[in-house]
Amino acid sequence: MKEPESTLPDDCEIVLQNPNRYPEAQARLLRPWVERLIAETARRSASVGVRFASDRELKRANRTWRGKDKPTDVLSFPGEDGHLGDILISVPTARRQAKAAGHTVERELRILLLHGVLHCLGYDHETDQGQMARLEHKLRRRLLEGEDLG
Repeated sequence: MKEPESTLPDDCEIVLQNPNRYPEAQARLLRPWVERLIAETARRSASVGVRFASDRELKRANRTWRGKDKPTDVLSFPGEDGHLGDILISVPTARRQAKAAGHTVERELRILLLHGVLHCLGYDHETDQGQMARLEHKLRRRLLEGEDLG
């Protein structure tokens, strides 16, 4: 028997910004999955923000916030007072990573969204003993396996 889909409380605000109008990052395509992700991982959150951006924007943010002068795939900024946080994702990097991994860009964006949400929840794969990696692997199986993402 298939388990029922998790639902998000009506008052949770999910803001998806796509200023460069990347076709793979359209809100109508990603919002239902992001709602499910938040319902599964951060149900008590009142809001979350996601911005799909360029390599240039991620490089600038990575330099400013982490002191690393290079682009990256995803950056997370944990929030407070009910706001889960804000997540920046480089769509050009997601495209390259998807091609290298042999899957769709849409799947890669979901992988990066999951990774970003876990960081917003306080997980850190650079300092933990594999807890984040194990949880991320479990959630990937649960939320991504068997999905037809084009």
